[in-house]
Amino acid sequence: MKLVHVSAALIFRTLPSGTRQIFATQRGYGEWRGWWEFPGGKIEARESPQTALKREIREELDTEIRVGSHIATINYDYPAFHLHMDCFACEVVSSSLTLLEHESAAWLTARTLRTVRWLPADEIILDKVALFLQSRDSETMR
Repeated sequence: MKLVHVSAALIFRTLPSGTRQIFATQRGYGEWRGWWEFPGGKIEARESPQTALKREIREELDTEIRVGSHIATINYDYPAFHLHMDCFACEVVSSSLTLLEHESAAWLTARTLRTVRWLPADEIILDKVALFLQSRDSETMR
């Protein structure tokens, strides 16, 4: 089975009210068009997962991010390939998020996290994301 190695950005923000949110995007292309995911993409040869993630976010969302802690590695068998996805906590460091490849996007809270149709691999980490969004601890997600 073909192996696809990608990096995913779990882009968090905290509103002045203290509410935490995570950024999600809706695919605008391909077999999984319309499904939601954490932005990111394929890691190219001789590229670290973090470098790939910064590049992919510039290409997909026209912004710069700070890549923080490694949150999880997800392995998932799709019908046509095996996905190996490294997930990192991230934050936007410059400009706004502009959709260049996605159909839609949303900032989700713990309460709204499961209101969208997630890709199966991304769904695996939602419990961990929800716990962080509900937490009052100011530390970066671990």
